Amino acid sequence: MESQVRGGTRWKRFAVVMVPSVAATACIGVALAQGALAASFSVSGQSFKVSADELDGHNMIQYGAIDSGYNLDGSKTAHPVSVSAFKSATITNMCQSVVTPNIPLLGSVTLTLKAGGGGTPVEADNLYIDVADLNAGNATFTGLNIGVAAKDSTKGPGIKSGDAANPYGFAQEADRAVLTDVKQTAWATTAGTFKLSGLKMSLSTGVKECY
Repeated sequence: MESQVRGGTRWKRFAVVMVPSVAATACIGVALAQGALAASFSVSGQSFKVSADELDGHNMIQYGAIDSGYNLDGSKTAHPVSVSAFKSATITNMCQSVVTPNIPLLGSVTLTLKAGGGGTPVEADNLYIDVADLNAGNATFTGLNIGVAAKDSTKGPGIKSGDAANPYGFAQEADRAVLTDVKQTAWATTAGTFKLSGLKMSLSTGVKECY
């Protein structure tokens, strides 16, 4: 995904206005499903959960960075993350969820996005995932190189523009990474293109996350 900065869709705010904007949401969903939009999922001051049966990424780099943003009250927030970046990736049975608490008259509301089922995985290029916590049933790396400086990596899409990352800091790279039974907490996901086959977006009251 050229990578999108975090000025894109902010799902926490998006969820608050979702109820009177169903038609607009449907249009956005169709465009994403057709790969027509660059995608940026970023939640100000709040993490979100992502799960998948399998993530198969090619030309990977991982490096450390600091995510920064704003809370709804305008205060600044910063979080250390591990950025996993792939030149291209496919994701099978992807689920992404974010909970917005304390909505007047509703309480907590969960926004859920599902795609990549039915034998047709999600397709992404220049994919960046800013991860706070990751669990996987299995992880297989091909052509792994550990300890390269982030700026010297010859694989992956490079350090994302605008990232608060040390270009001389520790990183690792690989020709390919295959992770199964993925469960992760992230602060941001960006992509140049994000083709979401079988896209389904839904809002529900209460806390109903992907895992």
